[in-house]
Amino acid sequence: MSGCGVPRLVVAAPASNSGKTTVATGLMAAFAGRGLAVSPHKVGPDYIDPGYHALATGRPGRNLDAYMCGPELIAPLFGHGAAGCDLAVVEGVMGLYDGASGEGELASTAHVAKLLRAPVVLVVDASSQSRSVAALVHGFASWDPEVRIGGVILNKVGSDRHEALLREALDETGLPVLGALRRAPQVATPSRHLGLVPVAERQADAVGAVAAMAERVRAGCDLEALLALARSAPALPGEAWAPGRPVAGGESARPAGRGGQVRPVVAVAGGAAFTFAYAEHAELLTAAGAEVVVFDPLRDEKLPAGTAGLVIGGGFPEVYAPELSANEPLRGAVTELASAGAPVAAECAGLLYLSRELDGRPMCGVLDASARMSERLTLGYRSAVAVTDSVLAGAGTRLRGHEFHRTVLEPGAGDTPAWGLHRPERRVEGFVQRGVHASYVHTHWAGAPGVAGRFVEHCRRWAR
Repeated sequence: MSGCGVPRLVVAAPASNSGKTTVATGLMAAFAGRGLAVSPHKVGPDYIDPGYHALATGRPGRNLDAYMCGPELIAPLFGHGAAGCDLAVVEGVMGLYDGASGEGELASTAHVAKLLRAPVVLVVDASSQSRSVAALVHGFASWDPEVRIGGVILNKVGSDRHEALLREALDETGLPVLGALRRAPQVATPSRHLGLVPVAERQADAVGAVAAMAERVRAGCDLEALLALARSAPALPGEAWAPGRPVAGGESARPAGRGGQVRPVVAVAGGAAFTFAYAEHAELLTAAGAEVVVFDPLRDEKLPAGTAGLVIGGGFPEVYAPELSANEPLRGAVTELASAGAPVAAECAGLLYLSRELDGRPMCGVLDASARMSERLTLGYRSAVAVTDSVLAGAGTRLRGHEFHRTVLEPGAGDTPAWGLHRPERRVEGFVQRGVHASYVHTHWAGAPGVAGRFVEHCRRWAR
């Protein structure tokens, strides 16, 4: 595919908790309800919001992370996800200009909007202001001339009189008001220690929550004006990302089935306990020649037939520790596979599942480490270097990742650690033993597609 002319909007805000998720998800659902094919995207590393986006649109929610994947991949990844769609809605992260700490604009919503040449809709919490809203909006609109703010959606408006005052003030900025949402009881999207409860854990309730968001947006926003704004975005040059195509300075995933080689089965953990996954990972594994089979560690007592490799991503094993521990047959199967030297890639929740115990409950025991819940939130981008050769990377390989958890693992690194971290502090982390690579660090393999190819090749060799 050459170039991408899909109409698009970026939904941003001056700060977190202004209503971005409600507005973005509501817009996705409202436009999808009109029969449009809507491509959902999220700026940054967040795994949870894309689940609601997928529910709203019927398409995979995809992340656009300029820190982990690099700025040069943002437009190609967008083009891949949005191919064939009528509209794309991109939900921002934090405040519009907030990016990776100490890295200027890198990975901010503003940065991604510029890379996508997309107009921005600014969602403003107007609950405690009237005329001052104009100064706030003017400041955000004028801060970076390359960021095109195309309009404002006012959230938490108190009354008709309040809305009139806000609109009068914003007339002076020259920016149109594209919507006004009244103060209302929070749409039922419960939160806990790492943010919203994922869709997979509350499917029926989540459907109702998304429908409520869509109704609020339909009632309070000018959908025709928003669609016209989206259609004003110019076409993006260049080709869309493809999982089998090499990127600048990187390796290609091995084409599926090349040379008649066996397609090794790679089992990927899913279900309510393991919901953190980037859609591109399965696509890269498939392009590298694997047969990807999803299993649920809460319900399945056996690994998929013929499993030659195991990927256990992030999620909430701490919430489901009793159920995971009670599934002794599967824990035994995982331990046996790892002991036989099969390739195993585990991130965060997967790391905890492979540990000896989690909050006192037996886990797989592949790693001689113990995990427990903590009051401290560990959150932020990481710059990592592979300490030793593993099924994911050769020693010295540099990757960027992200940590996001409220657990502590003791010890935090094995005799052969997975990563040497250089951001925000210098330390070693994770475990490499036989075919196992286990770490707290989440990575996005689209930024280093050689990872998937290397992992599948190890699976192929082990299967022989």
